[in-house]
Amino acid sequence: QVQLVESGGGLVQPGGSLRLSCAASRITLSIYVMGWYRQVPGRQRELVARITSGDTTNYADFVKGRFTISRDNARNAVYLEMNSLKPEDTGVYYCNRVPAHWDYWGQGTQVTVSS
Repeated sequence: QVQLVESGGGLVQPGGSLRLSCAASRITLSIYVMGWYRQVPGRQRELVARITSGDTTNYADFVKGRFTISRDNARNAVYLEMNSLKPEDTGVYYCNRVPAHWDYWGQGTQVTVSS
């Protein structure tokens, strides 16, 4: 069974930074478009950033210029570098394929931006 395990979340002050990691098993991430999604209370899960197998990246407007998605094929991992964090970035962050595969959702990692 495919497993995607997110880590790196935490509590950070506004303006701070975090680096999220997504480790995978039983799936080779490098051949897929991978993305980071977030679930904000009261809203549907939304795509934050994605990266193609050729390392082309795209970002939602609300994170453009602040977040950077990357991948390490040797480690079979995907990362999300988050800078200049805002309180509205608070939520649970997940990695998954793009489009998302219904059976690949992990537990996510909680990001809380608060002073």
